[in-house]
Amino acid sequence: MRQERDSLGVMELPDEALYGIQTARAKANFPISQLGPDPLLVDAMVRIKKAAALTHMKLGVLAKDKGQAIVKAADEVLAGRHRDQFVVDVFQAGAGTSHNMNANEVLANRALELLGHQRGEYDTLSPNDHVNMSQSTNDAFPTAIRLACLDLHPTLEAAVKGAVAALEDRAQAFSDILKSGRTHLQDAVPMTLGQEFGGWAATLKRALGQLQEARSSLLELNLGGTAIGSGLNTPPGYREAVVKALAELTELPLQPADNAFQITQSLLDFGRYMAGLKSLAIEVSKVCSDLRLLSSGPTTGLHEITLPAVQPGSSIMPGKINPSMLEMMNMVCFEVIGQETAVSFAVEAGQLELNVMMPLVAYAMLFSMRILSSGLTAVTERCLAGIEANREVCHHYFETSNALATALTPQIGYLKAAELAKKVLASGRTIRQVAVPDYVDEATYEKVFQAVVIDLLGKTE
Repeated sequence: MRQERDSLGVMELPDEALYGIQTARAKANFPISQLGPDPLLVDAMVRIKKAAALTHMKLGVLAKDKGQAIVKAADEVLAGRHRDQFVVDVFQAGAGTSHNMNANEVLANRALELLGHQRGEYDTLSPNDHVNMSQSTNDAFPTAIRLACLDLHPTLEAAVKGAVAALEDRAQAFSDILKSGRTHLQDAVPMTLGQEFGGWAATLKRALGQLQEARSSLLELNLGGTAIGSGLNTPPGYREAVVKALAELTELPLQPADNAFQITQSLLDFGRYMAGLKSLAIEVSKVCSDLRLLSSGPTTGLHEITLPAVQPGSSIMPGKINPSMLEMMNMVCFEVIGQETAVSFAVEAGQLELNVMMPLVAYAMLFSMRILSSGLTAVTERCLAGIEANREVCHHYFETSNALATALTPQIGYLKAAELAKKVLASGRTIRQVAVPDYVDEATYEKVFQAVVIDLLGKTE
């Protein structure tokens, strides 16, 4: 064991712990969820510490031996070492101070070792005075959230684009399959199965576009603003220099925020991005529910499509196959929608110069991005890409739907078309069998019917 001291007193820590006394206090205070920090949030905070050390050496306010030791320690963490030393629960004290100090202490103690000193010899190299130099949790932690989300965004974007591509592929494959549309869950005017799938693809593409717009605001940083945005305790030129250094480390077009006070006070940029995640989840869930409905049956439902069978569907009913991947995706989306509600409350909870609810925001955003990404990837590979159409079923619904009477409205008027539709429904016959010759002659019906088909299939006469 070794002893460390902070402003509250002395504690003993295991010799093998790279973290220090403030992390140990947080570990004892917050045994809440058994969930540790997201790896990307750790990476982001460590990159901030590395950028700060590089900047301080460049500005001549940090001795090179200490700065280089901090940089080397940071590189070790970024290479995958010491990851078990980041131990603070995701639900912790406000603002993320515990997470920030966890990073400060791990890097300080490892840097001390690299300099030939013992862990905890903070008179030589301090977590606060050297690793955290020119920083506050209030500018470092929100910057870390931004970097982590920006780091994970391409994975989510690729997952959405994969789902869009699968739906577009199915839309093309089903472009010649006529079927009945449905509104209010009742028969509606005809369409093609390809048009239905194409609509879903366009919906997800649009939701992704909105999320990409929200992403751009995450590129503005309050780093260098320290506690409230004023930049107290930073050397001249630090703010611009550290953001530039961080941009080079991350290869992102990061910029200092126009107003560091505003960025420190408000978490609305996170709220906007989380709202984009919620919108995406809503649209994905709706598509999954639609696919479950179209695949219902196989003998007592719609059965217009068949989903790939991925597992037995029942422990008691032999041969039953369920839409398992779509059900999973629905539940993922419900979780994201709930997380957005939590983030909305957190964003609103800011007071004066700071919003302390950042640890919840970090967890909710990164967790939502991860489950959406992995869920979409799985549902695309194991469901969307393998959907098959039941052509005969679709054609049967197309021919027998009384909604085809709508196409004859210009010839016979709304009231007669309504009468025709009722007769079709009552008789169980097709629209052609009832309409000809009582409402229109064969030639007129054929002309109207062919016009409908030609329009739906996107052909010209």
